[in-house]
Amino acid sequence: GEEHYNCISALHKSMRGSDENASLYWLARMLEGGEDPLYVARRLVRFASEDIGLADPLALTQAVAAYQGCHFIGMPECEVILAQCVVYFARAPKSIEVYKAYSNVKECLRMHTGPLPPVPLHLRNAPTRLMKNLGYGKGYKYNPMYKEPVEQDYLPEELKGTDFFRDRKT
Repeated sequence: GEEHYNCISALHKSMRGSDENASLYWLARMLEGGEDPLYVARRLVRFASEDIGLADPLALTQAVAAYQGCHFIGMPECEVILAQCVVYFARAPKSIEVYKAYSNVKECLRMHTGPLPPVPLHLRNAPTRLMKNLGYGKGYKYNPMYKEPVEQDYLPEELKGTDFFRDRKT
């Protein structure tokens, strides 16, 4: 019932707050109460990107490994796998940078009126002669061929200067 959602919320907030003891308590309360360990593992995968993100990119690897470990061996053996993951997450540095930036991109798409801007010609794939003749791919600079970073626009003209990692350009 409702306690299912209350406990997962408490687990998330305890990890987010870097409280490893409370994180373990809420995990154990869920598992000992009969919660599906794969449900917990799925929520940890989401937490790894949403709350830890780029502050520790290995968190996602930890979460996916925990999910796979739980899937392979099940309860009760997988409880220690989840416990390890939960403590790792509670101790990990946190960053919501990517989460916020992706939210800004979604807002940009929702707020756009009319047709979305086309993909710039230089970024389009040109598998046919007709497409090449129409200018698809023309002027594209293939980064690996250059020693220095390449100066090139990747957003549509209408979005030039937009930085989704900061407040959106108006």
